[in-house]
Amino acid sequence: MLTLLDIAKINGSDEHVGLIDEAMRNVPEISGKVKYRGQMVSVPNVGASRTLKGRMYKTRVRITLPVVGFRDANDGSDAVNSIFENRLVETFIMNPRWECDVAVADSNEDGPEALIAEEADAILNAALMALGKQFYYGRNGADGKGHPGLIDAVDSSMIVDATGSTADTASSVWAVKFGPQAVQWVFGDKGSLEMSEVRKESILGQNNKRLTAYVQELLCYPGVQVAGKYSVAKIKNLTAQAGKGLTDSLLDDLLSAFPVGQEPDAIFGTKRSLSQLRKSRTATNATGAEAPTPQDYEGVPLIATESILNTEAIV
Repeated sequence: MLTLLDIAKINGSDEHVGLIDEAMRNVPEISGKVKYRGQMVSVPNVGASRTLKGRMYKTRVRITLPVVGFRDANDGSDAVNSIFENRLVETFIMNPRWECDVAVADSNEDGPEALIAEEADAILNAALMALGKQFYYGRNGADGKGHPGLIDAVDSSMIVDATGSTADTASSVWAVKFGPQAVQWVFGDKGSLEMSEVRKESILGQNNKRLTAYVQELLCYPGVQVAGKYSVAKIKNLTAQAGKGLTDSLLDDLLSAFPVGQEPDAIFGTKRSLSQLRKSRTATNATGAEAPTPQDYEGVPLIATESILNTEAIV
């Protein structure tokens, strides 16, 4: 819980400068709606999202087309058919909360409402950042109680190996096709990222005795749908070793994994990877001049994200 020392730090800061936040990060992978200071607002990022009445659903995926061919006159043909499978998309409980002793919060010189709004913003942003990491790394690389990520769904035929070998210094680049029949965020129980109303509640203090506190929480049911094999592709084992960073050749291999007409909507990577791409272009251009910061590859936007790590294991 926040302490009187925390409030003293707040009260002792310049009100015109306000809070200088070194912890918040933009999460470009997520789109949807959040409740921000009493108003539902859209998160205008590149991803796609939908809400559900329940908390799970099945998709129907055609995995094999019928086998067709010619026949001779007067000969018959075998009956043919597609092959389908169902895939389950589930949502999982995300429920962070914060508590503050009423006596502590009321000592804030701007009133408890200002403190409550500030902490609500922090929880929403922390939730977005957690979802950004979960989007890629899923239950084994992020939160084991959360939803599966792209790493759990990407097909081996859609992975390009940059062949870096320095342990725990790797990164990855992801190409994603968004939409109802590709990758999209799913929020169960008709949900969105929305903080509850503030309530006063009796809680246990540090001495295990009762006190009255302001309590607020976020309750939502996020999940990620990866509808089909050609929804996502990955470059793995990108490191800082010479010749093992991101290049145009690797990006060409990445996009070549997608069928014609099913190209991705965005390519996500770390700032390190995008810097490697720019430097690789500088080294090979005709004049030797610094190449501009890359914005896209073959028309597909290149988007920097901090949800992808530069400390992945070599796989």
